[in-house]
Amino acid sequence: MYKLVALDMDGTLLSSDGTISAHNKQAIAAAREQGTYVVLASGRPIEGMTWALKELNMDSDNDFVLSYNASLVQRVASQEVVRSQTLIGSDAKAIAAIAQDLGVHVHAFSRRQGLITPEHNYYTDHEAKINGLTITLADFSELDDNEEIMKVMIIDEENRLEAAIAQLPSTLYQQYTIVRSAPFFLEFMHTNSNKGVGVKALADFLNIKQDEVIAMGDAGNDHHMIEFAGLGVAMGNATEATKAIANYITDTNNNSGVAQVIEKFILNV
Repeated sequence: MYKLVALDMDGTLLSSDGTISAHNKQAIAAAREQGTYVVLASGRPIEGMTWALKELNMDSDNDFVLSYNASLVQRVASQEVVRSQTLIGSDAKAIAAIAQDLGVHVHAFSRRQGLITPEHNYYTDHEAKINGLTITLADFSELDDNEEIMKVMIIDEENRLEAAIAQLPSTLYQQYTIVRSAPFFLEFMHTNSNKGVGVKALADFLNIKQDEVIAMGDAGNDHHMIEFAGLGVAMGNATEATKAIANYITDTNNNSGVAQVIEKFILNV
């Protein structure tokens, strides 16, 4: 029944130590062997996903990947773009100015410059480390208005970020898709970019019906695809808000909850 499985990475596919369990690998391989598409759908840039794609043998031109919260959907090997909907420099300028006023940090992913931030901070350093990226210091006010920006993130310690979120102008929620991917990350994408839109675009491209899709995640940036999927799955370690919108709650990321769903609903184990 299910022909496409979309998996978040952090807190979902990956254990807390950042690895993919043998159980998850075995279940994913078995699902793919019987013709089910399995794709990674992450807020990460593609550079931070390549190792996992290789480890899962999901790096051919018949494999697909959704990066930057599905602002970019593409084939893995050729990098042929299935769908792309991004921001521009003027968006990054506006969001950075708000972040500065609220006293929190900001960074963004530029198609040309990579990971950019006005100043080094713990959370941008963390982003760079987990994704194997270098950081480019950039004055956002000097960005070209039309520079292609994959996404912008307001980042800071959880309590400071919470306070900043409470003060965000309500108009921003009409201008951007805004999702909380971690306690210290608030992400801004194009209004027509989110994991749900990305998974739908890929399903349409592959002629797969909505009710033939499974999506699994643990956080706010997974909500759109969990709501879109025929079977929306929340991890056992997911936020309460994520669990509330899911059709099914599986085990935690540390107990191979992904494998358990694949075995139950695809492999009929």
